[in-house]
Amino acid sequence: MPEYQGPWGAPPPPRTPGSRREFPVGIALWIGVIVAALAVFALLSWKFPETLSKGDRPDAWYLFGLLALVSSGLIRLRRVDLPATLRSLLIWSAILSLLLLGYVNRGELEAAGAKLRTALIPEQAMSGPKGEVVVGRGANDGFYVAGAINGAPARFLIDTGATDVVLNREDAARAGVAVPAGAFSRPSETANGVGYGAPGVVKTLTVGSIRLSDVPVQINQAPMSTSLLGMTFLKRLDSFQIHGDQLILRAPKTSG
Repeated sequence: MPEYQGPWGAPPPPRTPGSRREFPVGIALWIGVIVAALAVFALLSWKFPETLSKGDRPDAWYLFGLLALVSSGLIRLRRVDLPATLRSLLIWSAILSLLLLGYVNRGELEAAGAKLRTALIPEQAMSGPKGEVVVGRGANDGFYVAGAINGAPARFLIDTGATDVVLNREDAARAGVAVPAGAFSRPSETANGVGYGAPGVVKTLTVGSIRLSDVPVQINQAPMSTSLLGMTFLKRLDSFQIHGDQLILRAPKTSG
């Protein structure tokens, strides 16, 4: 028994002298698929004009070229197995519709993906759809984030009510920030009362894609479970805001 070749692979019937030339069913279907795709795209662009910019047009043409290449197997079609052909066309139509809907709503999908990632891994800074850094709210209602001081890893609590960037002694040591003897002389208000810190400056402080240079810090004398990012850090950003369970940080327009 010959192997089934699918609706596109049926061999053409033998031609006899004087027989009429067959109508090119495959070419007609292939052109129809491309025209239908263009029509759907034009309809979506008309309904949602704000979602397609000039910079997006090369991506759209790339998708059309890919569709034309993948569906070019239709050209080989000579005889129609109607149930199989309809089934295949429905599958392709569904795939095309999902691709176009995903492309048109890509901004919302990216935002939903970022929200899901921050919910699953709240301390991992994520990049938002507009290049901002998104931090998820932790289990104890605080915004904790993994960052770096002078390239050394550190864990921070972002506190809009705090004034300074306060490092615990472990993070300061990993970052190579030296604390001279007797330097813990500056008093500061903390949640546990008055604490004493030593002033210093770190060359770089990094949170996600945000990288600040020459940041003044306080190294806390008392033990701290995590370092603290206060207004000294936040004021150097372009903006920051809390939106639901997300803290959105926007990098300064100028580096450092």
